[in-house]
Amino acid sequence: MELFILFSSLITLAAFFSYLNVKLFRLPSGISLMLMGVLAALGVIVAGYFSAGFTEMIREKLLLIDFSEFLLGILLSFLLFAGSLHVSVPDLRESSKSIISFATLGTLISTAAVGFSLFYILPLFDQNVPLIYCLLFGALISPTDPIAVMGILKKANLSKKIETNIVGESLFNDGIGVVIFATLLKIAVGGIENFGIKDIGLLFFREAFGGILMGLVIGYIGYRMMKSIDHFQTEILISLAMVMGGYSMCHYLHVSGPLAMVVAGIMTGNRGKELAMSDVTRDYLGKFWEVTDEVLNAILFMLIGLEIVIVAFDLNYLIIGIIMALAIILVRFFSLYFPSLLFRFKKSFGTRSLLIMTWGGLRGGISIALSLSLPASPFKNIIVSITFVIVIFSIIIQGVTVEKVIKKLSN
Repeated sequence: MELFILFSSLITLAAFFSYLNVKLFRLPSGISLMLMGVLAALGVIVAGYFSAGFTEMIREKLLLIDFSEFLLGILLSFLLFAGSLHVSVPDLRESSKSIISFATLGTLISTAAVGFSLFYILPLFDQNVPLIYCLLFGALISPTDPIAVMGILKKANLSKKIETNIVGESLFNDGIGVVIFATLLKIAVGGIENFGIKDIGLLFFREAFGGILMGLVIGYIGYRMMKSIDHFQTEILISLAMVMGGYSMCHYLHVSGPLAMVVAGIMTGNRGKELAMSDVTRDYLGKFWEVTDEVLNAILFMLIGLEIVIVAFDLNYLIIGIIMALAIILVRFFSLYFPSLLFRFKKSFGTRSLLIMTWGGLRGGISIALSLSLPASPFKNIIVSITFVIVIFSIIIQGVTVEKVIKKLSN
């Protein structure tokens, strides 16, 4: 019952803050909820100076939710599937070279560059973290999250090509980032001496390609079932089964659930909508997943803001986080620029487009969830704290200004 009351409180707060935003502030919903969640958390922390019992009570309630398990095990499957439904295969095919290179090579470059940057910055603050944990940090902070910025992209009249690249890259680099993180985590826990290049390659191959193959199977089964009937309630139920049953199956097969959901969502949103659904089903299914996406994002962004209450911050961690947030922006540009040069689409893409993608590449809940999923160690607290600072900086600073940056660079 306590968990139900906690979620009821989150939904109530999200509804109230969304109302205030629509009525007064008119910010993108994700950014406004995150900002108000942060302010609410700061209010709880300030209240703790007058009543330590109140802050401790709020902290205990928030600890009822395992944020990492809640996002990675539940929310992520729904959010990735819902986001993939709107991705057009023809647009994706047209930008496939850039999306694949950004999501794979770009994520690997970002993981290495961010990891080594943190490794050399930490000693300046009398902090020493092994390189493998710094690389883990690089892997968890590299995936970008387009959810908070999608409304802004549409308002800014961004070109379809850049919008497709931002969305497509982020959907796939979420999956790739999780696979890289899982691979590095096995090395960190088991020791590098127990993992050869062959073992690492096989693990990566099984997670990544196994996830893509599983997504194709899930998408095809769902498509065939939907095509054989015309009953929108059942077809919506089938789409839910694809997400929940499919993601659970990926977990037990040890393949990438995020990549499977992206592939299944793209299949359902394209071939499924065109050939397996009536106009009525297409309309209802689209609205169902749009509302589901909005509600789950409201809960997610509220939780990200409120989770500050349970994180042990240190002034040094705050400074390191801000330095790394700025460094990550530079790394983000390089991780886009290098693949565009290597695969020879830099000229057609343009430096302005890369700059827009750099500033529009927000970090979000998946980074926090991955940091919280780290096993207990002397290095976990600093990684979690720095991750929170970077995500808050990314969503609030970059998110609030990205529309102006897009308009300025588009002129």
